[in-house]
Amino acid sequence: MLPLSDGVPTKRFPIVNTMLIVANVAVWLFYELPDLDSAVTHASFYPCTLSGACHGPEPWGIAWFTAMFLHASWGHIAGNMLFLAVFGNNVEDALGRVWYFLFYVAGGFVAAMTQTAMTLLAGTAADARVPTLGASGAIAAVLGAYIVFYPNAKIFGLIVIFPVRVSAWFFLGAWFIYQLIEANVGLLSTGQNDSGGVAFFAHVGGFVFGYVVARIVNRNPSRPPSPTDQVALQ
Repeated sequence: MLPLSDGVPTKRFPIVNTMLIVANVAVWLFYELPDLDSAVTHASFYPCTLSGACHGPEPWGIAWFTAMFLHASWGHIAGNMLFLAVFGNNVEDALGRVWYFLFYVAGGFVAAMTQTAMTLLAGTAADARVPTLGASGAIAAVLGAYIVFYPNAKIFGLIVIFPVRVSAWFFLGAWFIYQLIEANVGLLSTGQNDSGGVAFFAHVGGFVFGYVVARIVNRNPSRPPSPTDQVALQ
């Protein structure tokens, strides 16, 4: 299902989420498109740099961050930015602007390290030299937090051309289960490339991180109630 809207209004303009989308699009248009192969080669993250088995163009401590703003195709960035636009604004509302930015970056880091750990432990030496890139790990953290803060929100989207509306817990729960299954299928196959080039363990790691952080925040009585909380109380 392609999500288009969640129907949950924000209490204030999502400055951070908007700037993250702008930054990703700007990197794609002005840094990557002029020479996509060179940009991907230079600014991506290579798992083998963490183990010391290879040397990347940039140190791994920098590359994991720059890779968060890279994408491999128009479809890649369009899909990622759509998910970030639909779900990120409300998570920013729940966490606050500064904490949302820190949460997003931390989610990207955890996602990258999860994928890297599985690649180094279960993949081949060739797998560890494949560049990883994309915002989906950080966005997975956003989805993990969203399912905690707004489980009863109604997600409107399309299945091919047919409009549907389902609850957030169902849509995001199904999304996570799919990522988990695909990650384990790739783990049991002969190589990481059998996953179709998708870093499924990054999605799993990011989602779990976001879910755990949101559960911790949700126990804090000082957290302002979400719109779905208010509906439940009426």
